[in-house]
Amino acid sequence: MKILVCISKSPDTTSKIAFSEGNTKFDENGVQYIVNPYDEWYALVRALEIKEAQGGNVTIITVGNVADEAIIRKALAIGADDAVRINAEPTDAYFTAIQIADYAKKNAFDLVLTGKETINYNGSQVGGMIAEVLEVPFASLATKLDVNGSILTLEQDIVGGVQVVEVSIPAVVSCAKGMAEQRIPNMRGIMAARTKPMQIVEPIACDLFTTYSSYILPEAKKACKMIDPNNMDELVQLLHTEAKVI
Repeated sequence: MKILVCISKSPDTTSKIAFSEGNTKFDENGVQYIVNPYDEWYALVRALEIKEAQGGNVTIITVGNVADEAIIRKALAIGADDAVRINAEPTDAYFTAIQIADYAKKNAFDLVLTGKETINYNGSQVGGMIAEVLEVPFASLATKLDVNGSILTLEQDIVGGVQVVEVSIPAVVSCAKGMAEQRIPNMRGIMAARTKPMQIVEPIACDLFTTYSSYILPEAKKACKMIDPNNMDELVQLLHTEAKVI
């Protein structure tokens, strides 16, 4: 089975977020990037498990510039066979999906896996767009994936229970928590990642529908105000006059 796993970079959660050029551009100075956890822990690891059980090949793909190759090498260290970098800045979900779908179509992958979303944008859009361009089934937020020949059996958490669906390959699946367990690259994998092939592909022409006018940081957390538990009148007053929740 040929599996394509979409990976993206996200700022480490400890990174200090700031903006530049009049709050119109994300300031990358001092930001440490990691592989988006949903892509790494669930989509990539499940792809590797399928390959180990049934054979095949796992290719990782990302849309990004040369600085993103460190992230790609980490994903290769976990066990992917090869990598593809679409040589372009991922301006939005649509642009990213068009580039990945074009490569997937030209190389006839059986299965395309994505994380359910990125932890920095939380858009959850790329997987569905890829499936639309490829004109193949799409299953979102899957927590379990089994392969039986050309049939995929998936589980998705829904209100009050679990939904089980079946689709035929080729297909696109976005992976959520429960799909697989995180793997830590070992030294052998890290050394092997240095020599694994990485293909650089130039982007295809694509309409750009998104522009960013400005970024705004959320308000800083306010100091916690402690109230004597026996002074309910003060608590009610503060909830009414300051918090304005009653």
